[in-house]
Amino acid sequence: MIRVVFLIRSLNRGGAERELAILARSLDKKLFDITVVTFYPSGYFAGDISQSGIPVISLDKKGRWDLVRFFSRLKNEVRRIKPDIIYSVLVEPNLLTPFLKTFSPRPKIIWGIRASNVRLEHYDWFARLNFKLQAFCSRFADLIISNSDAGRDYHLAQGFPAQNTIVIHSGVDTELFKRDRSSGLSVREEWGIDPDAILIGLVARLDVMKDHAAFIKAAALVAQHHQDVRFVAVGSGPPQYSKQLRSLVEQNQIPDRFVWAGARDDMLAVYNALDIACSSSAFGEGTPNAIAEAMACGVPCVVTDVGDSAFLVGDTGVVVPPHNVAALAEGLSKSITMLRQRQTADPRLRITENFAATTAAARTEAAFTELIKS
Repeated sequence: MIRVVFLIRSLNRGGAERELAILARSLDKKLFDITVVTFYPSGYFAGDISQSGIPVISLDKKGRWDLVRFFSRLKNEVRRIKPDIIYSVLVEPNLLTPFLKTFSPRPKIIWGIRASNVRLEHYDWFARLNFKLQAFCSRFADLIISNSDAGRDYHLAQGFPAQNTIVIHSGVDTELFKRDRSSGLSVREEWGIDPDAILIGLVARLDVMKDHAAFIKAAALVAQHHQDVRFVAVGSGPPQYSKQLRSLVEQNQIPDRFVWAGARDDMLAVYNALDIACSSSAFGEGTPNAIAEAMACGVPCVVTDVGDSAFLVGDTGVVVPPHNVAALAEGLSKSITMLRQRQTADPRLRITENFAATTAAARTEAAFTELIKS
């Protein structure tokens, strides 16, 4: 039995958090004894993981500068569990793991990285410093797993070691995310969307990398030519940034065509409410979970060519360049036409054949086993 500790900041809503939850549940429990350790307590996915019989331990971190007591708690948990592998996810957890290599028995360290082409100038000094430290410390990881080819290439260019960096694309829970139009109709009714209208949605946290501004401006252009199209943004973010985006909707004169749905728990229903899903990201994407999940629900997608988004949708969707509102609007219009003419390939089939959770779990299990053997 191989003991594995997953280390992550929290289990709140987010792509990395959902990916970890799916992977932890999907690994073979006869081969792997799994524990999930979080910096901060609770979180949306904590109950889901616990219900599958996996312990979730919170280190109860009190804030950014709660370091000494927090690390002492982490050290004690690692000594108690005696993991063979510590698999950290995202920058801050990754930075902690080199210090855990000094414990006995010495665990193997795996880093999980998700982003690509990060534009650090959009973030504060602390985030920029952490990313540079991560690049420096990457030599101490025994294995680095990127969820996209673009993410791997980007991190190698930042100084990450090529010899132990591999790609395992994110896996989608295709038993959970599937076609269920009836649940989608109830959400459309809640949002005041006519059943016959075409609804285009952007599911993403409110963050500059997701480029909601481009989506809003493209929506305004599309609305000029398609009277039966409505738009929805699903996700939350900083109040000031949310206020700016809402103001942009007003400036583009589409408030009656645009729904702000906030963060939602009923994502199966949300995806099934959509006719088209969009990713307008300007940078930073790896393999976007929201697009993969929408595809698993049979929803065609329009994505910017950022990260592995184009590879993800394949021939089932429309790909446009980032930072180009006119191209995004044209891509959305093209998808509307394809939808009306029933010309779209089956997005779900691409997910089940290439990006299912079972596939990602099998590749991860092989990587774990090979690392222990080595």
